[in-house]
Amino acid sequence: MLAAGIIHEGERIELMEGEIVLLPGRGLVHERIRSALTIAVIRTLPDYLTTGAATTLRLTDTTMLEPDIAVFPRDLFKKSVSGFAALDPGEAELAASSLAYDKGLKARLYARHRVKELWVIDANERIAFVHTGPSGDGWSSIITRGPNETLTTPALPSFAIRLDEID
Repeated sequence: MLAAGIIHEGERIELMEGEIVLLPGRGLVHERIRSALTIAVIRTLPDYLTTGAATTLRLTDTTMLEPDIAVFPRDLFKKSVSGFAALDPGEAELAASSLAYDKGLKARLYARHRVKELWVIDANERIAFVHTGPSGDGWSSIITRGPNETLTTPALPSFAIRLDEID
């Protein structure tokens, strides 16, 4: 797509089942939350996991998503033929993303690929929607966590953060 001039270097896009979706710019609150979550995740990562911030994840030939943060097995973070980290179903431990369309189609795609846990975060309200139990195109559980509630994840047993404590 770069060589054909369809997209340009550095342009923020996702490929959603063959459709190119231009991603909006990120605001300051969004960046502060993403940075704080990334630091907290890195501090608690076990050796067999790694993280990618704004990393393009290739789920299929027609679906490439860019979560703000993803936690997955270290051996997946090797350069593939396509140049993207490729995920087999069920390999992602945690994906954190911002609100926009992420609670709809994007959440269904993560469930379909059996991502174990998805956090969709409303950066302005500092509310997290924690999705677990992927099944088909849905989730068996979606819990809302308020700004003063501690976010934890089974993927990172020593991880804990409150969104209202992020500057």
